[in-house]
Amino acid sequence: MVGRYLAGTVTLTLILALCISASGCSRTAPRKPVPTAWKSEPTISLYINETGEKKKIKLEDYVAGVVAAEMEPTWPVNALAAQAILARTFTMENIKAGRVKRLHGTDASTSVEEFQAYNPSRINNNVRQAVARTRGEVITYRGDYIKSWFSACDGGVSASAAEGLAYTRTPTPYVRAGVKDNCLAITTPENRRWVCRIPMARVRSAVQNVTGRDPGPAAGVRVVRRGPSGRAELLQVGGVTVGGPALRLALGSDLMRSTFLTEAAVQGNELILAGKGYGHGVGMCQWGARLLAQQGRSPREIIRFFYRDIQIKKLWS
Repeated sequence: MVGRYLAGTVTLTLILALCISASGCSRTAPRKPVPTAWKSEPTISLYINETGEKKKIKLEDYVAGVVAAEMEPTWPVNALAAQAILARTFTMENIKAGRVKRLHGTDASTSVEEFQAYNPSRINNNVRQAVARTRGEVITYRGDYIKSWFSACDGGVSASAAEGLAYTRTPTPYVRAGVKDNCLAITTPENRRWVCRIPMARVRSAVQNVTGRDPGPAAGVRVVRRGPSGRAELLQVGGVTVGGPALRLALGSDLMRSTFLTEAAVQGNELILAGKGYGHGVGMCQWGARLLAQQGRSPREIIRFFYRDIQIKKLWS
């Protein structure tokens, strides 16, 4: 399933977003604009986390391995092609920032906690076509790479970066919030409605890790603030208030599948959470992209459905 391959990237996105947003809106050095064209396709260095090997790989070959890992390879080519544009943008933006370079001395890594999911064994003809059709294409906003967020299933309504990820460090006006993509019409049952039961001892530890405050043996849990799409931005556990995205990360993004909660209650010594969707809901919804592709939308139309005022640039041929 899509969610299986997306979970690591969602976790990485949440880690980056929550850590960065915690630092507030401090000034950062102005970023250099993205070049309008490259002489040729770049070769990047890739750290293989499983073996410690470092190898050189053509960027388009790397993107194919990412698309194959992040989306079901049997899906429509246009949905996969939209994912390829996002994956390429993510790669270039992160290489430019040098995040993995500081860790391993390479441009990228195969760790979902550090970079993106990568599984070349899943590459098929659909993936190859998707990458080839969008070769060199990236998304920019006012001359710089965007934060190319995506999630498995946004529960039918997309979220802003502030609501879904608690990301506020830099403006992200290019993210379309409140988009209704009808993804629930075609997604899996566990994305239409999910329920999890979590021991309160685990919840107590998670809240303390996030906030630094011990809620004690909490007698109750409630949503105290919802965002525009209906997601839980803040929850109260006992006497402690905690951010929804942060709590999801601390509890486990595969367990608390989204912050689009329809129920939050304590029964006995367990927290009962119910909701819809899978992932943070910011940017492109993969199930929504699949539906749009089935309706005949092009990869660029799919991207523009979830992002606005952006440019899709072809950096190399």
